[in-house]
Amino acid sequence: MNGNCILERVAETRSTNDDLMARWRAGTLIDPVARLSKKQTHGKGRAGRTWYANGDDSLSFSLAFPFHKSPAALSGLSLVAGLAVIEGICSALNTSERALYQQGLRLKWPNDIVIGHAKLGGILIEGGQTAPTEPSWMIIGVGLNVRSHISDAAELKAIHSGPIGGLDQVLMQGQALPDQDYIWLNLVNAFERLCTEFDQHGFDPFIERWSDWDAYQGEPVFTSLLGEKKIEGVASGIDHTGAYQIQTGHAMVAIHAGDVSLRKQA
Repeated sequence: MNGNCILERVAETRSTNDDLMARWRAGTLIDPVARLSKKQTHGKGRAGRTWYANGDDSLSFSLAFPFHKSPAALSGLSLVAGLAVIEGICSALNTSERALYQQGLRLKWPNDIVIGHAKLGGILIEGGQTAPTEPSWMIIGVGLNVRSHISDAAELKAIHSGPIGGLDQVLMQGQALPDQDYIWLNLVNAFERLCTEFDQHGFDPFIERWSDWDAYQGEPVFTSLLGEKKIEGVASGIDHTGAYQIQTGHAMVAIHAGDVSLRKQA
């Protein structure tokens, strides 16, 4: 593991993303910081959604990382983060990417990790740049369900209506779940490595790697974004910026924001 990443573990906080965002705004971030909390009372997901974090059944942390380019040049970071989650899971479970793929693990654009149609986890990225000569500090929040049968299922279902996945679903026969701190350390190591690679080489080296994990490649899909017209077509992968491409009846459309969902067939 990179020796200059500060590791912090707390029992409870409002939001690890909020904690690190406050330090960025105050100008007190110097080295990368990974902050894990057993319980988050106001965890959050993308687009203002709630992320439920029960420390017994889920793992929630945030990483503050400095990039030496402008925020505009960081498109595709959420997709790189998804790949880092997969790499970290492989390392923590001592398994191969091929084995995880066969178990149904996939990435759903732009920021979800899924097993089949069940949500295993999600990613939220915040941050920015205070001046052109300063690094872009990005706060990458990660939430993962460790167990698929969680103790507070009723509370979770109140804020997440879809099926719930967990790391316990990708274990090999007879394999036990590792300690959560061990999983976290492996994830942080993967994030440091891939974020450094992304900072140095951009998004191009990740396009094919992410496409291999695309949950909807070749499937009929539609987009949903508040205030925007729904787009329907066939999922056709990502472009060099990380935008999702949908082949409609007339053109290839690049989607830069919103959600992409499977379209039910009649």
